Amino acid sequence: MRIAKSLLVTPGQNFWFGIAAVAISIFVFAYSARFGQVSILAYYGLWLPLVLVNYRQVLGNYAKYWWILGFGLFACLSIFWSAAPGVTARASVQYFSHIVCALIVARTIDVRTLTLGALVGIMLVVVYSLLFGVYHYDPIDGSYSFVGAFSSKNQLGFYGSLGVYFAFAALFILHMRGQWRLLALGVGGLSGYAMFASQSATSIIATAVTLAASAGIAFVLMLAPRSRKMLFLVGLILLMLVVAGALNGGVIDLVLGAFGKDATLTGRTYLWSEGLRAVGNAPFVGVGYQAYWVQGFSEAERLWEEFYIPTRSGFHFHNTYIEALVELGYVGLVLLVVTMVGAIGGHLKRLLTERRNEESFLLLGIVLMLAVRSFFEVDVMNPYVVGSFLLYYSAGLLATKQPQPIPVPVFSRLEADFGKA
Repeated sequence: MRIAKSLLVTPGQNFWFGIAAVAISIFVFAYSARFGQVSILAYYGLWLPLVLVNYRQVLGNYAKYWWILGFGLFACLSIFWSAAPGVTARASVQYFSHIVCALIVARTIDVRTLTLGALVGIMLVVVYSLLFGVYHYDPIDGSYSFVGAFSSKNQLGFYGSLGVYFAFAALFILHMRGQWRLLALGVGGLSGYAMFASQSATSIIATAVTLAASAGIAFVLMLAPRSRKMLFLVGLILLMLVVAGALNGGVIDLVLGAFGKDATLTGRTYLWSEGLRAVGNAPFVGVGYQAYWVQGFSEAERLWEEFYIPTRSGFHFHNTYIEALVELGYVGLVLLVVTMVGAIGGHLKRLLTERRNEESFLLLGIVLMLAVRSFFEVDVMNPYVVGSFLLYYSAGLLATKQPQPIPVPVFSRLEADFGKA
């Protein structure tokens, strides 16, 4: 039996394959450390073979992706000056191939299919954590927190945040109906519970900011395109004034106190200062991609000991920009910022100038969430993690010819088929 190519690589027509492939990918991102190399091979097996189905459609013209691929290519080049060339060689190839997979997804999976696949995948991730999760004691602040099946409460909180946002997007941006609405409500509630159970302040704050920004964008989109730019500019100025007032009025300390945090963010300010000090060793090109947190290196060993990390792995500076500076210097930082700002600016421009663009509305919220978290976490600099996958998917759609939207009758028929199954 032959399978039509469109059922695998054509956005909208590959609906069922896309949901399954995205859901499996997200589950792999969450638990690849538990299930090992087999899960990573499964992830590659979902996306790379699509090149053989229709390489022109799946790959496209990569010259359009120059601003997206820069950081990944520079990570590969850092092999030549890395303090740990073996580590950098393996990690950089993994990261770049991960980017390629995300760009393949951007060319073959539309945003509706991505949303439903993400909801299914996040549901599996959260349920697995609730069934097999544990509590961890944090020696820094002396508290116990639910980490699920992860090693960090912030990772469980991140998936909870994504589940809440994708549920919001399915209901209020894409206006899904029927069984899909029930799926969104269920996953949203389950994810919200997981997020609060993790007690991850970063995740809760990032989710609140993202939903508030989405509500503001929805208000702006009620206006004609020619009036949106002025209202957005006025809103941005007011937001900056509010933030400045909050910083000067001690509101930040009140928010941190509500989550049981102090002004040092549970030791993160000290970690940031250590990272900035490490930048001085190689300010322009860094020590090499993932070449700082290496077992046997004195500074890494010292910080692992100070922060009670017995595994001596899976740690970072809890700030994307400091991590980028240490590993790849000012050049790497600029290339990463270009990708993130380009994704935010590109989708924002579409929203302000086009009559209606649900795709950019949804993806702008995702990138904004990653941007908020980037000051406290490192979600987009590692391979096989959901943060970098979503960033490069969001950026890739800006450099890809936009797929035709799914006709309403077709989507309704798919819903009817799902109901019969």
